Amino acid sequence: SVLCLLCYIRLGLCFFDTVDRGAFLPQSAFREMEFASIASYKGPGNTDGRSNKQLPILLWWSAGLFPHFPGDTERIDCALSSCLVTSNRKVQLYKRTASIIFYGTDFRAYEAPLPRLPHQTWALFHEESPMNNYFLSHAPGIRLFNYTATFRRESDYPLTLQWLPSLDYLLRPVAVSLEEKNRLRREGMAPVLYMQSHCDVPSDRDRYVQELMKYIQVDSYGKCLKNKPLPEHLEDTATATGEEPGFMNFVARYKFHLAFENGLCPDYMTEKLWRPLHQGCVPVYRGSPAVADWMPNGHAAIIIDNFPSPKALADFLRHLDENDDEYTRYLEFKNLKSITNTRLLEALETREWGVNDMSKPNYLNGFECYVCDQENARLAAERAHRKDPERNPPPLPKMASNSHMGCPLPSPGYGQVQDLPADDGWLQIWPQDYWQSLDQAEGLESLIRHNESDPSLLWRHIQSITERRARGKH
Repeated sequence: SVLCLLCYIRLGLCFFDTVDRGAFLPQSAFREMEFASIASYKGPGNTDGRSNKQLPILLWWSAGLFPHFPGDTERIDCALSSCLVTSNRKVQLYKRTASIIFYGTDFRAYEAPLPRLPHQTWALFHEESPMNNYFLSHAPGIRLFNYTATFRRESDYPLTLQWLPSLDYLLRPVAVSLEEKNRLRREGMAPVLYMQSHCDVPSDRDRYVQELMKYIQVDSYGKCLKNKPLPEHLEDTATATGEEPGFMNFVARYKFHLAFENGLCPDYMTEKLWRPLHQGCVPVYRGSPAVADWMPNGHAAIIIDNFPSPKALADFLRHLDENDDEYTRYLEFKNLKSITNTRLLEALETREWGVNDMSKPNYLNGFECYVCDQENARLAAERAHRKDPERNPPPLPKMASNSHMGCPLPSPGYGQVQDLPADDGWLQIWPQDYWQSLDQAEGLESLIRHNESDPSLLWRHIQSITERRARGKH
């Protein structure tokens, strides 16, 4: 019944809000970055002479994600204009509060700031995995936002290469020579490394790896498909996320790294891809279907989607393992002359934000300045229109589309979904989470359309939408 379905949805939401999400959510790149308080710098195009009391306000809605210290309010002087930024939610209903900035992982439909005021825009910052919030992968969810900073290249402020610090990071010499790797192979070490501690993820990577292991030797560390223990001094998983030298030297000994993202979405690429390239190992990659667009050249990574089966992939890896010259081709990009991808080079050269680069703003501060300049331009256009409507048209409304964040329905890591047993753990979680997120997106859109001020009414709106859908009227 509709009521049973609604109860089921709510139970699912309760599950994801009460379990320790940190146990299976990926680390975010910006958590490694320092957010020091930096004196305001006016760009050469910023002639904004207004006092703080005259500036538009940007409200960071997500608790704990305010890239300033100390206090909860600060003036920012950006390339073209200035704003006040704050994390104090008391300003939500202020007329001067022009935009609210949300962190995608923390965004919940049943906690959204309502009513949504017509003079305010919403901005989305979401650089983490699509699995963190599938709400944003549906059109009714993403189009609630006016400005976006996501891993998708189509977003307003793209964060696609957030896990690639610099070109030098790629060009760093090979950490372990091929001669040493071959010696370790003769001593019995596997050619392929797999290391994961987040096992139950939408990409269902363990299912594919399990099948691959039937055809080639894989040393698997971590909690998922573990067949070898880590050395005791590397047991702390923090060594993996922080690129601790001992850990990096340990994994660099392998010829191939299984680099499987936890979620599949265009342009979602993490350290799983860039770290092996940095070390001089060959990533065997499954993740972004557009990954080839960002590789240094045409033979830097082995893309699983290019192989019809795990067995075919295993045959190819064995072939490279036994042929040094062909294996070495995958490391040619360590010579700058062999990097032929102009898209990659231009993106690294032109991006205005940096990763652990104090000469550039981090991308949190960069995005808030983007929003600040956009909002000041919008407000100026609105004032000009009110002053002289015939000569100055109103500013065009801006709305994000699916290309800014949309990610596909999770699919099995190997095989067809219709062949999975009904009690399969992956099947019971991720496809359902995906579609439940659509219900939430449509419910919140309905709340806003009806100018509701109580987000707890979300469940009533979801029920109404479900009933109309059952009657064929939605």
